[in-house]
Amino acid sequence: MFPGQPAGPSQPEGPGGPTSAAAPTQPGAPNPSSIPPAPPAYPPYQGTAEPKKKRGLLIAAIALVVIMVLCVGGGVVAFLTLRDTESGEGAKEPAVAVDEFLTAVYKDRDATKAASRVCAASRDDDKIAAKVAEVEKYASTYQNPRFRWTTPKVDNQTGERATVSTRLTMTTADEKVADQELRFTVVQKTGWWVCEVA
Repeated sequence: MFPGQPAGPSQPEGPGGPTSAAAPTQPGAPNPSSIPPAPPAYPPYQGTAEPKKKRGLLIAAIALVVIMVLCVGGGVVAFLTLRDTESGEGAKEPAVAVDEFLTAVYKDRDATKAASRVCAASRDDDKIAAKVAEVEKYASTYQNPRFRWTTPKVDNQTGERATVSTRLTMTTADEKVADQELRFTVVQKTGWWVCEVA
């Protein structure tokens, strides 16, 4: 202040000096201290790239599962198909297949040869060997047993399936006789094969 200047409202001193009064406000202007603060900022825009990545991963996983199911299913079908394939040639006629089977079991007493006349779906080496062992037991129990059978007769044939019947007779040296009626189911694949005996 200068000498002789009347005292009035205090004015702010220059830079670095104390300020005791607030900045003057104009009438009708809002008070800056009453203005609400700005709302919080919005999160940044994510875009659509993230969902596409997840969707692509899901589609790839589903495709992989489908491919695995098809491979496994195809493998099972191939196994089941190839399991029933016949090795070698079957007989030319259903009755011939039965005659060759009976010869292998009752005359030759050869389980391997008998199995080679049986269709793959029914081939059970243990059962065939047990039947041949049973015939061998007859040979050691009875006096000189002989086996013969009537000429196998086709009772019914439809396409690749036939029913063949015969009568098996065992006679011994001491004139004991036993008869058994046999019925065979024979199928054609690579020739005719015995599939069932009843």
